[in-house]
Amino acid sequence: MNTKMAEYIMVILKSRINIMWSWGCKNFVALNDGLMWHVQGYLLNGYVKVLYNIATDAFDVYFLNNKKELVKKVEEVYLDNLVDVIDWNVEKDDSFDYDKRVKQQYSISLY
Repeated sequence: MNTKMAEYIMVILKSRINIMWSWGCKNFVALNDGLMWHVQGYLLNGYVKVLYNIATDAFDVYFLNNKKELVKKVEEVYLDNLVDVIDWNVEKDDSFDYDKRVKQQYSISLY
């Protein structure tokens, strides 16, 4: 199995490691054209699979539940947006006040 793409994706993720680790990442698996791992975020407790799509020269990102069933797919994600796309589907989105929820979860006050 060619793991170079998995290694490349990991380099992209580690470029913003503080965000990456907020997803509760574990169990990384190199795939032929990508990488898959388990996450435990506010929005998704399941798997993220990132595959390189040679036709678009971009990534296709799959969000899977714990049974590895497809929840959502985002196509044509370029490397400079990869971490943000994953973050918005694993950890936060526009449906709730993320900062408020984190402060409540960890009993953090502003003052």
